[in-house]
Formats: sequence, C-alpha cells, structure tokens
Amino acid sequence: MKQWLVLFQKEQVELWRNYKWVWVPVVFLLLGSSTPLSTYFMPQILEDFGGLPEGAVIDIPTPTGTEVLAQTLSDFGLLGVLVLTLALMGIVSAERQSGVAAIILLKPVPYFSYLTAKWAAIICFTWVSLGLGYGLAMYYTNLLFDAISLERWFSSFFHFGLWLTLVMTIVLFYSTILKQTGTAAFCALGTILLISLLSSSFPAWFSWSPAQLANHATLVLLEGEGLADYTPVLLSTLFGIIGLQLGAIAIFTHKELVD
Repeated sequence: MKQWLVLFQKEQVELWRNYKWVWVPVVFLLLGSSTPLSTYFMPQILEDFGGLPEGAVIDIPTPTGTEVLAQTLSDFGLLGVLVLTLALMGIVSAERQSGVAAIILLKPVPYFSYLTAKWAAIICFTWVSLGLGYGLAMYYTNLLFDAISLERWFSSFFHFGLWLTLVMTIVLFYSTILKQTGTAAFCALGTILLISLLSSSFPAWFSWSPAQLANHATLVLLEGEGLADYTPVLLSTLFGIIGLQLGAIAIFTHKELVD
C-alpha cells in the first residue's frame, strides 16, 4: 500500500509540475461561469453590440436555473471532455516514449500498482476540476436566476462525474496500449464520440449505454427524476471501468515497454 501511495503522489506531483492542476481547473471554472453569465447578460449584449435596428425589441425568454445548469453540463460534455483528453492523453504513452516507465518498472513495482495509481490520480483530478466548475455554475445560477435544489445538483454532479470517470478510463486504456500520444488521443475521442452518437441516435437499442449517464444527470436537474433504465446504465458503466482497467493491465503486462 505504501508503494502505491508513493506512485499516486508521483502522479500528483507531475500534474502540478506540468501546471495541469492550474490550467485545467481554470478552464472548468470558465466553462462553469460562462453559461449563466452569458445567458443573463445576453439581452444587454445584443442591445449594445448586436447591430439591431433602432426601436427593435429584444424579448428573450428567461431560462430556469435548471435549464442553465443543463446547458453547463452539455458544455462540460463537449469542451470539458476535449480538454481533459488533451491534458491526460500522455499519462502512460509519454512515459513509455521517454523511458520513464521502463525505469520505474525495473524496480519491484507491479503493473497493477503502476496503472491503478495513475487511474486514481487522473480520476481525482477530473472530479476536482468538475466540482470546481459545476460548483461555480451553481453559485452564479442561484445568484442570477432561481435557486437550485442542492439534492438535484449533487445527484447530477455525481452521475456526470461517473460518466467522466469512464471517459478518463478510456483515455488511460488507449494511452496504455498505444505508444504514440496523438494516436491514443484520437482513438479515445473517437471511441467516446461513437458511444455518444450510438446512444443518442438509437436510444431504444442503447438504453443501457454508459453515455446515458449524461442524459440521466440532465433529467435529474430538469425533472427531479432520472432514467427509467438507470440500473443497466450504472452496471454497464461500472463493468466498463473495471473491464478497461483489467484489459489495460493485462495488455501492458505482456507488451514490450520500449520498442
């Protein structure tokens, strides 16, 4: 356990050293604040800079607080996923290219400990970034629109965070099995996009898909209740996380570290 904690601490130090613990949370804070602020001030922005004819009346329906937060989750699902993937795509592949992985694993360090410590580090990083951004969105939404139930906010935060956990596990999987960082990022984003497209295009066939967690989080916000088929979605997500982790460990164990 002590060895695992040392590896986990090493990953946190690397994230600080590369300023990822600075700029990624800042990006999430900007994403979290941009939707409520831009939505609230949009009529004034259009009036001042929209180039509208004199006397034109701007009548934009005021969204509810839950609708604003739902849009924020949509931003996290697109831009947030892209930022996290680009920030963490080299979590393993970069160390393989530089030879750091070979040096670490020359010591009596189990592959299981090496990869699970990395996984725990990036998941912690992801949840903190999401929590900061979504928390700021909650603050501005309550301030500028109407109050949001803390229970709804927390439930949507938890389920969207679980979806991001699977997303980051996919990123780690490809970073482990592929040595080229760019290829790993491309495959990870392609897989995430494919899962999301299939789930949205064929909801009846893919009602169990982990991508439905994002929809569940949105429904909890808007309606107070999530998906009817929640249990299969949760189980497929958990099995996906565990399966990808075990698959990455098995492949990495039998893969030559330095080509």
